[in-house]
Amino acid sequence: MRILYKESFVSEITSIWDFISLDSKDRANIFINEVQEKIQDIPSFPYMNRKSIYFDDDKIRDMIHKGYIIVYKIDNSNQSITIVGINKYKQNIEDLNT
Repeated sequence: MRILYKESFVSEITSIWDFISLDSKDRANIFINEVQEKIQDIPSFPYMNRKSIYFDDDKIRDMIHKGYIIVYKIDNSNQSITIVGINKYKQNIEDLNT
């Protein structure tokens, strides 16, 4: 399976890097590398992560990494996985209360 990235993910991960790099560029780079490694593992077991709590669709999954939720969609017909976005878990909880 090939991995595709939505622009929303690219924008969000860039913002996260910018924020972490204010404290340490090394830690920001480490975080991005860890996320990339986890994403590269998805095709081996695409259904390993939990079904998304935000969508009623078994093909949309939530992968959790250090308090962030990486949302991705499995498309078996096109043999692809689309990385949709990444958000801080706490932000999502607060969004539910508003």
